[in-house]
Amino acid sequence: MNKLEIRESAQRTLRLEAEAIQGVIESVDDQFVAAVEMVFSSQGRLVVTGIGKSANIANKIVATLNSTGTPAVFMHAADAIHGDLGNIQRNDVVMALSKSGNTPEVKALVPLIKNMGNKLIALSGNAQGYLAQHADYFLNASVTKEACPNNLAPTTSTTTQLAIGDAFAVCLLEMRGFSSQDFARYHPGGALGKRLFLRVRDLLHKEDKPSVAPNTPMQEVILEISSKRLGVTAVENEGQLVGVITDGDLRRMLEKGGDLQQLKAEAVMGHNPKTVQADALAVSALQLMEQHNITQALVVEDHQYIGVVHLHDLLREGIH
Repeated sequence: MNKLEIRESAQRTLRLEAEAIQGVIESVDDQFVAAVEMVFSSQGRLVVTGIGKSANIANKIVATLNSTGTPAVFMHAADAIHGDLGNIQRNDVVMALSKSGNTPEVKALVPLIKNMGNKLIALSGNAQGYLAQHADYFLNASVTKEACPNNLAPTTSTTTQLAIGDAFAVCLLEMRGFSSQDFARYHPGGALGKRLFLRVRDLLHKEDKPSVAPNTPMQEVILEISSKRLGVTAVENEGQLVGVITDGDLRRMLEKGGDLQQLKAEAVMGHNPKTVQADALAVSALQLMEQHNITQALVVEDHQYIGVVHLHDLLREGIH
């Protein structure tokens, strides 16, 4: 294949998959609604099962459900009939994925689930298949053809299963009133979680708290800034924050020809240091820095200076 043929093949595949999803939009019917409502009101989990490529999609659906507030667990259909059926608890609902609905493993699993008294949702591309005919609810994932030129490799069918699973999860998310704060609670390591939960105090350089007095000679000020490696020092007078000196202030002082032997910290310091509360969200510190075009802020707690937070600390944690 030449470059043009590769591009056309990719576009054809994407077009077919987009058309497949478009084709099932109108299939979202009363059964879909009833299935969502039943899972929402259930006291148990949603057990999602499948085999082959459908099992891979089932795994992803489970991950999406769990991360958006609906307890879910994956159970491979082949393993289920060899002992894993014990994963299904009394109040659980089962969702089974199968393009044909007639695979041997699924056909063996369906009556076992029904005998246990659990509700069964079929996510299948075959309304006449065994799975759809014996399920309590049928979610239609039918497609006219696979993107594979041989119409064999699951492509449009699995894409459609995935999209319907996402739609199912989002319906439940909205019914639960699942907020960005809830999402962050389930994703504490993600960027959103950090934006909503990480506090300034979590990034604080308490062990490197640069500070000088107003009458400190500039040579000592430079050593303080250099040794703490934060590009800044607070100026404190008897425990009260009265100013700030940054490495930019030092450069400007030198450009003006200031005499290091004569100057004191109070002659160079800025009198309105930008501060942020220790218990403020880290993203608030970033907003402060962006607003004033600075790379560090002094951190205060109970009106006392306690350290410095630097832009690099925020970026390192994915706060941006």
